[in-house]
Amino acid sequence: MEMEHFKTRHIGINPSEMEKMLETIGVSNIDELIDQTIPYDIRLTKPLALPKALSEQEYAEEIAHLASKNHVCTSYIGMGWYDTITPAVIYRNVFENPVWYTSYTPYQAEVSQGRLEALLNFQTMVSDLTALPLANSSLLDEATAAAEAATMMYALCARNKAKSLADTLFVDEHIFPQTLSVLRTRMHHAGKNIVVGDYKTITLDDNFFGAIIQYPNSDGNVEDYHHFVEKAHAVDCKVAVATDLLALVLLTPPGEWGADIAFGSSQRFGIPLFYGGPSAAFFATREEYKRFIPGRIIGISKDAYGKKALRMALQTREQHIKREKATSNICTAQALLATMSSFYAAYHGPKGLKKIAERIHSIASLISDELTSMGYKQLNASYFDTLKIKLPATISQKDIRNNAEIRNINLRYFKSGEIGISIDETTNSYRAHELLAVFAMAAGNSNVFMIDDLPKKITLTQEQLRTSKYLTHPVFNSYHTETEMMRYIKRLERKDISLAHSMIPLGSCTMKLNAASELLPMGYAGFQKIHPYAPIEQVQGYHEMIEELKSMLAEITGLPGVSLQPNSGAAGEYTGLIVIASYLESIGQGHRNIVLIPASAHGTNPASSVQAGYTPIVVACDEKGNVDMDDLRKKAEEYGNDLAAFMITYPSTHGIFETEIKEMCRIIHEAGGQVYMDGANMNAQVGITNPGTIGADVCHLNLHKTFAIPHGGGGPGVGPICVAEHLIPFLPGHPVMFESDLNTVSAAPYGSAGILQIAYAYIKMMGADGLTEATKVAILNANYLAEKLKDTYGIVYRGANGRVGHELILECRKIKEISGITETDIAKRLMDYGFHAPTLSFPVHGTLMVEPTESESLAELDRFVEAMNNIYEEIMEIVEGKYPAHDNVLVNAPHPEYECVSDEWKHTYPRNKAVYPLPYVAENKFWINVARIDDAFGDRNLVACLCED
Repeated sequence: MEMEHFKTRHIGINPSEMEKMLETIGVSNIDELIDQTIPYDIRLTKPLALPKALSEQEYAEEIAHLASKNHVCTSYIGMGWYDTITPAVIYRNVFENPVWYTSYTPYQAEVSQGRLEALLNFQTMVSDLTALPLANSSLLDEATAAAEAATMMYALCARNKAKSLADTLFVDEHIFPQTLSVLRTRMHHAGKNIVVGDYKTITLDDNFFGAIIQYPNSDGNVEDYHHFVEKAHAVDCKVAVATDLLALVLLTPPGEWGADIAFGSSQRFGIPLFYGGPSAAFFATREEYKRFIPGRIIGISKDAYGKKALRMALQTREQHIKREKATSNICTAQALLATMSSFYAAYHGPKGLKKIAERIHSIASLISDELTSMGYKQLNASYFDTLKIKLPATISQKDIRNNAEIRNINLRYFKSGEIGISIDETTNSYRAHELLAVFAMAAGNSNVFMIDDLPKKITLTQEQLRTSKYLTHPVFNSYHTETEMMRYIKRLERKDISLAHSMIPLGSCTMKLNAASELLPMGYAGFQKIHPYAPIEQVQGYHEMIEELKSMLAEITGLPGVSLQPNSGAAGEYTGLIVIASYLESIGQGHRNIVLIPASAHGTNPASSVQAGYTPIVVACDEKGNVDMDDLRKKAEEYGNDLAAFMITYPSTHGIFETEIKEMCRIIHEAGGQVYMDGANMNAQVGITNPGTIGADVCHLNLHKTFAIPHGGGGPGVGPICVAEHLIPFLPGHPVMFESDLNTVSAAPYGSAGILQIAYAYIKMMGADGLTEATKVAILNANYLAEKLKDTYGIVYRGANGRVGHELILECRKIKEISGITETDIAKRLMDYGFHAPTLSFPVHGTLMVEPTESESLAELDRFVEAMNNIYEEIMEIVEGKYPAHDNVLVNAPHPEYECVSDEWKHTYPRNKAVYPLPYVAENKFWINVARIDDAFGDRNLVACLCED
């Protein structure tokens, strides 16, 4: 007998339940349902050629073996990644806790108050340390944050008529090479110039819209940029600073010497190296630039009763709303990692962080002195943690490298011959001794003393040292014992709904099971403690996994070329589009700049196309939600000579498999364009059809949707792209680890490599049969809900045979007409039933989009149906006049705990109706912390950091 199949644990519907559901839908078997749902002409003719499915035990053994092939060394490479110590209380209670890692983006703020507070703490931490008043709640990584800074500075200058023609970005030559490479990619495809040079000698004029400098710089030197910033501002050139949060504990922060933007990575605040990611970038700027800052901002508002409440502020800036006019295409933060970083700051507090920073700097100073005494020359006049060592003529880099690798030490090796050493939090007296021994051996010096004590030694000048206070709010000064930190984390945790509580029925976001067996191996040192620039021979386990994952994704998508570098879905969209642009340039068609995008497309599609240098043109949809084929033909002909690409989501964002998808691809190809398939809904294709079969040239995949990587409260995400053969030469390169740096889009060569193993695990344990069955059950579940809810709410769009795909859109506009109750009221009332709301008013205003996923049980689906239909009955009570329009359970929802337990109850309906609308709710009540939040108040009175009141 075989070991138990993982798919039986992942897929929530058993065979007997499936029979009942199929009977409800009105088909005899699931294949009949699939035949009615997915067009026959795009169906795969043979099963996916994937490895045999592994049991959970078999996979655990395989992944442990791969981890053992990664050689864990002490890394002094630096360059944006530093080993760190994740406090166990944070690792155990956040990183390994499904309440934190399975929650969704906090669009429904009332059931997200815990993670919103943690992210507000993150913003406050960043704002304090950079001395800039406004920070966002994280971006993808340092290099993409640099690209966002460049885009923002250009937008700021474009407002000024005198600067509207400025088209050049200055970048100091001593910036991390990966950051420069990502900036080159972004500026090239945006049609902007980039000048790389010495900040001391560059002459800035009206042609420059922005400048980017690094502090401390790539060599580790701490420069004085005061005069440069004054020079830039004199010609209205904005200045963005790549910086290090831990260094800013000691150094004068950028906001105090005039910087307009500060950005960088919070990785060294307790986030493992993970071979390059995930870790949260930070981004801070001036208050007056709040409408231009990319990413999400958490703001303080109030609820319906005046109680302080948190929410995502200024969402009208976001790409879902502004589309092609958005300031950024960013739709994924790194919320889980930002949360961990904020807890790290709270756990250590200002005194603890200063002690860590001073210790790092003191060790660097000690190493500098000792190496100088051995005959080496330390080139950095001033530094925080990084030394640049010039070797004597008698010693080669090879000598040092051989000695270092004997001791399991990795150093940075400059092409010009110097050695880089970056000290980190994990460096202790033994490691310092071993490091010195590497250089002593090469110098023929055997008298390296054992370091018993690491004395405090500050070599920075008084002018360079920070004098301003930081992290003064009580949250950073109250939780320094494990007991207090554990309780604080748990206090926030109890305020949030996640998959640990109930089904999250969001359409287009695929909140499926994130299995423990997929996530547990992330704790292995062989995956956590690997620097992204470690020598290739030290990371054989990672590379075996990466290559097999790429091969499996190519098989699943039918597209042979794969890049894992993009670290979000939106980044994947952007990457796919610039790969198309590079291909078109290579065949003399670089003038093609039009992208056709259906009206039903994801909001990121138009924003991504603009970021990639294209002009988006909307293609209409017909009354059934399909692409209007006449309009597509008309626009393909009209823009034929300039048509670069067609962006199509399939199945569509309307939740249906359009029957003419192959014809759409043919029309675009005949016009000379490429077909970009948005892979957000790939979980409705796997094993049954794929982009290559349909005719796409490129697609991106949301590994945090289809392939089971957790959403983590809004991130992390991974958005690899798969491409046809002719596009492979244009896939992203990397300046440090690959032969080419063409189209680099992320700081690390494999993006967020640390979480690739989750998708790898999902595919390896599901196998071809399991993946195909998951697709079928996702479609089954959606059609079951459609059948159960059609007579109350109604379904907005159905496919040619009356079926929905893996998601469905519930009609709420007619309800509003007869009752005044809106889709928002329904969404808020669902919280009283213990459910997160479906997707609200997207892609159709006045509707709710539901995606049940294959992981949910029939009992949970029925519980959701019962809740939705009971809410419908509550609406009918309003229509019938039983409860007034101004005081009923829907317009007052959600009902917070503090209101429900108060002595007074002023509503016309009974307290029990509000609190326990169905028997199951009483058995497992999720208590809500705040009443409905006043969004407008929060935007009118933007407060995006903690206030000491």
